[in-house]
Amino acid sequence: MKRFSTIGEFLQFRQLPQPEHPLICVFKVEAVERVLIEEPKSWLYDFYAIGLKRVSNAKEARLKYGQQQYDFDNGIMSFVAPGQVLSLSLDDHVKLIKQSGWMMLIHPDFLWNTSLAQAINRYDFWDYTVHEALFLSEREEATLVHIMQEIQRECQSNIDKFTKSIIISHIETLLNYADRFYHRQFITREKAHHRILERLEKVLNDYFNSDDLIRKGLPTVSYLAQSLNLSPKYLSSLLKVLTGENTQQHIHRKVIEKAKEKLSTTNLSVSEIAYELGFEHIQSFSKLFRTKTNQSPMEFRQSFN
Repeated sequence: MKRFSTIGEFLQFRQLPQPEHPLICVFKVEAVERVLIEEPKSWLYDFYAIGLKRVSNAKEARLKYGQQQYDFDNGIMSFVAPGQVLSLSLDDHVKLIKQSGWMMLIHPDFLWNTSLAQAINRYDFWDYTVHEALFLSEREEATLVHIMQEIQRECQSNIDKFTKSIIISHIETLLNYADRFYHRQFITREKAHHRILERLEKVLNDYFNSDDLIRKGLPTVSYLAQSLNLSPKYLSSLLKVLTGENTQQHIHRKVIEKAKEKLSTTNLSVSEIAYELGFEHIQSFSKLFRTKTNQSPMEFRQSFN
């Protein structure tokens, strides 16, 4: 695995000119000569990388985060955070990756003492991985390319006391647009995403109807995301847009459904029900039940008598 600690190191590896600013740069992807036989099998950056690319031979070049395949296709935007491991697999006959577009690299030190220093972590798409690229319309792509060009122009201008604040403002605008476009994507790719909801319900039902609930406790967000071949953040973001609930809230809703069923149709004690639903302590179960229903389990049961 090859690690790039600085932007300059990465640009040197790609045989590109050194940046005017050592902590941020924007360049056209066409400038990169990718001789694939010399490519490392995997690599990571110690800086943020935002790509807005079109790849004409995407089916022959498959980009991965860790062991998971990234949705690498024409007209996409991708976001890579510092420390994420990427790998590239290629068909044997492929000699070059044919791509166009823009790339922006931002070292975390550039964000120091700015509004983005902490705020950048609130954008969930830094943690999106599998089949989760941002697919752009022509108008959306033009909007983001324009911002990339403005940042590039600012980076290439004479640096003064306004440079950093102007660039930070442009980056924030780009990230906010990306956030908006992701929310649009959750809605417009409705058929595919509603299939995910159906699969989620099946995974939850299978889990709650198996011995796993007693043996392993409640299903975790990570377990559900892995079962659906999604990243935890993407799953929660998708559910929040489509249903108003994140993944953890979905799990709790399923728990309460099962609890109500057992309280109203069986003679099991509250403690036995808590155990069957994967709770080690009855107090945790009772607290969750009251939070979600404004009743204790016994109060709910008595309402049926």
